[in-house]
Amino acid sequence: MILGVNVDHVATIRQARRGIEPDPVMAATLAILGGADGITVHLREDRRHIQDRDLKILRECVPVELNLEMAAIKEMIGIALKVRPDMVTLVPEKREELTTEGGLAVKKQKANIRKAVQRIQGAGIPVSLFINPSVDDINVSKEIGADMLEIHTGLYANARGKEQEKELLKVIRSVKEAINLGLKVNAGHGLNYFNVKNIVSINGLRGLYIGHSIISRAVLVGMERAVKEMKELIGKVK
Repeated sequence: MILGVNVDHVATIRQARRGIEPDPVMAATLAILGGADGITVHLREDRRHIQDRDLKILRECVPVELNLEMAAIKEMIGIALKVRPDMVTLVPEKREELTTEGGLAVKKQKANIRKAVQRIQGAGIPVSLFINPSVDDINVSKEIGADMLEIHTGLYANARGKEQEKELLKVIRSVKEAINLGLKVNAGHGLNYFNVKNIVSINGLRGLYIGHSIISRAVLVGMERAVKEMKELIGKVK
């Protein structure tokens, strides 16, 4: 199972002062040294954290999978076609949100998302859709033509007790359904060192995409160690 590390929040700290540190490019290098199988960045329309410069340099120097998260809009599609990341993950985006709050509304936006998927795939770039753990959304995503999915695990991560068990079952069912449809499946959002075990145990998952918890630990112990500890934790789960 691969681990993609999202370095957006390194840029969040940098942008608080509009300076040059900490640099998400340097953080990505340390994450790779710690064992990251991929680096993820979300280039937002308002450029609140990751900047165009960051994406450009990462494309030039990252030797592992570079995953570009972005909205399905004309500007971002143009950037993706120019930069050519290893994969694109289409995500919902609202200016007022602190972080992505849920999966794509694939039913309501089916025509627009399908058009974006086709344009990006036309350049030879595989496309993943970030969706809620819903069988209906998985079926629509298959119809749209996505190469893979990332199941939103935020509700599971934020729940407790019996409610968390219910949310975990939704994720498990969603992963199984997506695999049955021939899609590759990832998971991410809200996962940390304490709740990731149940997700890692799900059969058939291709990878996990984790950012905030790794960056939070990295503030205290360093990026390389934080990534290494997550990799070791993932590896221990059978």
